[in-house]
Amino acid sequence: MRKLKITLIVVLSVFLAIVAFAGIFVLTLNAKSKRIGNIDIEVLNNQENTIEKGREYTVLSYNIGFGAYDRDYSFFMDTGVMNDGTKTQGKYGKARSKENVLKNTNGSIDILKAQQADFMMLEEVDTKSTRSYKVNQYDMIRNEFENFSVSYVSNFHSGYLPYPLNDMHGVVNSGLLTMSRFKMEESKRIELPVETKFPTKFFDLDRCLNLVRYKVEDHELVMITAHLSAYDEGGVYRQKQLKLLNELMEDEASKGNYVIVGGDFNHDLVNSYERGLFKSDQKLPDWIQILNDSDLVEGFSIAADDKNPSCRDADIPYKKDVVFTSVVDGFIVSSNVTVKSVNNITSLNGEDVSFMYSDHNASVLKFILN
Repeated sequence: MRKLKITLIVVLSVFLAIVAFAGIFVLTLNAKSKRIGNIDIEVLNNQENTIEKGREYTVLSYNIGFGAYDRDYSFFMDTGVMNDGTKTQGKYGKARSKENVLKNTNGSIDILKAQQADFMMLEEVDTKSTRSYKVNQYDMIRNEFENFSVSYVSNFHSGYLPYPLNDMHGVVNSGLLTMSRFKMEESKRIELPVETKFPTKFFDLDRCLNLVRYKVEDHELVMITAHLSAYDEGGVYRQKQLKLLNELMEDEASKGNYVIVGGDFNHDLVNSYERGLFKSDQKLPDWIQILNDSDLVEGFSIAADDKNPSCRDADIPYKKDVVFTSVVDGFIVSSNVTVKSVNNITSLNGEDVSFMYSDHNASVLKFILN
């Protein structure tokens, strides 16, 4: 009887310890996942160059995928179905190695340099994350562009995420990096609606926009870096995010300002699947939704490349014409902005770099302010 009591006490103590640990862990995770909200962002290394009407400029958008997504990488949250019905799911929770993060980040930097863009909008740029082996991609990138104004906003900050169990995602500190050759008059972090219920909120980013203002004679150029939700069942929060973005664009246009929104919209911008633009051995993923000009407020239109994909699914390693690809990266422009060209970058110095360093290809827009 005495042995039984001791055993019961030990078992109960272990159980209570596990419950207490789990409770403390959830409380800590919840505290670290608290939303940042709308705040002013300090502009670093602000340049003095000004923008002129009638001159051609180049803006680039690129989701660098925290340096993990080379062609052999697959991500555990991505699932898919092959045309023969075979179900697929990604493998990794973090990058395969620190060496891979450095290789992919440096490769992305080479792509950035080659475009010689005047403005850059970058997504999934980590500062100190388990998933990218604490490589500071923000410092790596900005150090290569010393003559650029810099604005960085956090849109993913979490405590230790212990999943998947075989390759834990860990602590995440990541954000949107906006850089330009010109003087930034103002930078603001604008919060986007996201799921806030437990435990769903731990699986999405603290989504936001980075709004930057530039003076253009008697008006302003308003550039907005965006990264909208992807893992949003039914697209409920994507619709709320789009509503906020539309209201923001409409307000700026009413003042006569020029508006360019760039980034990873996590919507197909050219209806690539129904148009049969890109070959694939996979069925249409559940997360894909379409964004058309008709979804935007009057006076705005989408500028996106429909000749080359900008995003690949990461449920399996990349193989051309096998993996599902689409165009979710691009731009939205106001009617007083003339689009000269828009291209997704798939080659560099004659080499095919499609999805070589990220699950996204960079999108480049050439434009003129009327």
